Amino acid sequence: MWWVVGVVVLAAIFSAYLGWTAQRVERVHARAQSAERALDAHLLRRAAAAAVVAEHLESVELYAAARLALDAEPDERESAENDLTRQLQGIDLDPGDPAARTLIVSSRRVVLARQVHTDLVRDALTARRRKFVRVLRLPGRYPRPRYFDIVEPVMPPLPTPAPVPSSEALPVQAV
Repeated sequence: MWWVVGVVVLAAIFSAYLGWTAQRVERVHARAQSAERALDAHLLRRAAAAAVVAEHLESVELYAAARLALDAEPDERESAENDLTRQLQGIDLDPGDPAARTLIVSSRRVVLARQVHTDLVRDALTARRRKFVRVLRLPGRYPRPRYFDIVEPVMPPLPTPAPVPSSEALPVQAV
């Protein structure tokens, strides 16, 4: 009688573990897909901002690279973004110009979004390598996530606003 209870308890623990593992695999794949969409949105914003800056600077090469990045197919996207990054590194941006400022900010967001995407893809691939996950084919409905390898854009620093004086630093006038 006790062995039946033991088998039932072990089966319950094993099924709870499998359920938890399946939920984790699903959650990490969903997060990786969300990160991919966020990275795509930031890349599109950067390409649009680069096109605006190219129009202001009248740079045909930068405009062409921005248009190629905006119109690229998914399998051509990495090379188009790398070309855009190379073009951006070859120009001098004035951080005081609002269009250049938008480009600088969007480029920094691309770097951050790519780091988040890379971390989540690594987590998803690690979850896929677990033995039970492979045997039971838990990530079957999710496509295998891929890294997005682009050159990190290096942008000039934005000017820092002047510090606001505190009330203690102001001189006191005698009345």
